[in-house]
Amino acid sequence: MKTILVVGGSKGIGNAIVTSLQETHKVINFSRTEVASHANVTHYSIDILEDELPELSEDINGLVFCPGSINLKPIGRLKLDDFRSDFEINVIGAVKVIQKYINSLKNNNGSVVLFSTVATKLGMPFHASVAASKSAVEGLTKSLAGEFATKVRFNCIAPTVTDTSLAEKLLRNDKQRENMEMRHPLKKFLKAEEVASLANYLLSDHASAISGQVFPIDAGIVSLKL
Repeated sequence: MKTILVVGGSKGIGNAIVTSLQETHKVINFSRTEVASHANVTHYSIDILEDELPELSEDINGLVFCPGSINLKPIGRLKLDDFRSDFEINVIGAVKVIQKYINSLKNNNGSVVLFSTVATKLGMPFHASVAASKSAVEGLTKSLAGEFATKVRFNCIAPTVTDTSLAEKLLRNDKQRENMEMRHPLKKFLKAEEVASLANYLLSDHASAISGQVFPIDAGIVSLKL
């Protein structure tokens, strides 16, 4: 039974990943809020930016870093601290975890899954800060995939709007939800479980020949114009 470390598994996409893995894998969850109890899930209450990361007795076969931000403001209202905060959450947090557990991942031919956004490919107003930090995540993914080729696979998922608490301001009412659906050529936005399915595939041996890739899961918003 493989062991997967999920950072940010208490809600949203992270929680969907934990839930989908827990019957067939050992799951270690790092988050400030504990996930629902399950025999195969071990929870550590951790603020990923502030706390020291624990030494783990288990070998790590996979790592998923889920924390993210949606800080949407016009550039004139964004402060430099907004950019710093988004970069800390999305990039520095991921680097901190990878550096801590890279040897365990190397010893087990591990797989790492990071998260970007469709806003790195599709110019979207008010996304300057989050798009900048997520673009850095994509660069990190490709660089580390090259650095650890044959030892650890690194891939990145770039979802469109997903129905989670992180996006609740974008999906506050039925009208907003309908408008968001209509913006996408497939006339839908994402469920967390859909994104979790792709993450699980990239963690699995079925994806053993895939590394250094950024996978959009976008309901057509980037690639299709109908």
